[in-house]
Amino acid sequence: MKTIDINADLGESFGAFKIGNDAAMLPLVTSANVACGFHASDPETLVHTIDLVKQNNVTLGCHPGYRDLEGFGRRDMSLSYKEVYALVKYQIAAVDGLARSVGVKMKYVKPHGALYNKAEVCKKTRQAIVDSIYDYDESLYVMGMSMGQLVKCAEDKGLGTIHEVFLDRAYNDDGTLVSRNSEGAMIKDAREAAARLEEMIEVGSVTTITGNKIPIKVDSVCVHGDTEGAVQFLKDVFKELKTKNYQFQSVVN
Repeated sequence: MKTIDINADLGESFGAFKIGNDAAMLPLVTSANVACGFHASDPETLVHTIDLVKQNNVTLGCHPGYRDLEGFGRRDMSLSYKEVYALVKYQIAAVDGLARSVGVKMKYVKPHGALYNKAEVCKKTRQAIVDSIYDYDESLYVMGMSMGQLVKCAEDKGLGTIHEVFLDRAYNDDGTLVSRNSEGAMIKDAREAAARLEEMIEVGSVTTITGNKIPIKVDSVCVHGDTEGAVQFLKDVFKELKTKNYQFQSVVN
């Protein structure tokens, strides 16, 4: 029996603006990447999301991003090492502190959006992220792009790592994700998504948008909770996988 960890980006509402359906998503996932207030969320949303994570017995992860509410953290920013280090540590402390107050232990950190992408191409950025996590709590895991530069940097630092793949996104030949602005970037068919996931797990490869196959390592599988129809999409994928001998549980105990 093979184990699959399903993670989703959650807690991304802000005040009166509601994004996703966390209450419906949480029973379906095993790990939750919770927004910290910089790219999305607010204190009330964060407290409520952590309560939902606890109620559903889901593993809690911190999802820090650039301070960019208007752009949902998907716009690149030019920041120094010290700035990235501070903004990540600040967000880690916010999630961890609130979680501890209700008896929940945060287990990992996964950067969001543009910060996640920047970490793959900028040594200064990924080093700042890894150093901030290590200095805060070296027992925390780092979740990043499968076989990417962030997880390699974390491994070199001695941190535990989680190689992440994406259930609902297309891949380029270099292992990066196809831009959301490009045709075919999003995988919307559950049957296709399930087949891709099976290839990743059983074969250790993924078919790119050009039809090539590249190697990939699967520790955790992400589905985006903010996309339209995310809940039904995930349910449909599970139906496609029900005949397979898979067990769904968090990769971090």
